[in-house]
Amino acid sequence: MEVLQKDNGQKGMFYIELNNSLAAEMTYVWAGKDRIIIDHTDVSEALKGKGAGKQMVSKAVDFAREKGIHIIPLCPFAKSVFDKVVEFRDVL
Repeated sequence: MEVLQKDNGQKGMFYIELNNSLAAEMTYVWAGKDRIIIDHTDVSEALKGKGAGKQMVSKAVDFAREKGIHIIPLCPFAKSVFDKVVEFRDVL
């Protein structure tokens, strides 16, 4: 399962495609130059229970570490992942 990313400098998304259609997405908006706000996560029935959401959060964490930025997880799902995975908290 490959997590892809789109970013236009103001907002972006991490997403997973299945059979050339969107199967999961986690959207974010930039808050200044040094942080993103994760505001929504949606996973299709086809990927529910397969770790797709957590993989997208993991990709966001990798992105934040690479860019030296922080994440504000306003989305309840993303926040729950940060609450459970201590190793991700360095980007909060």
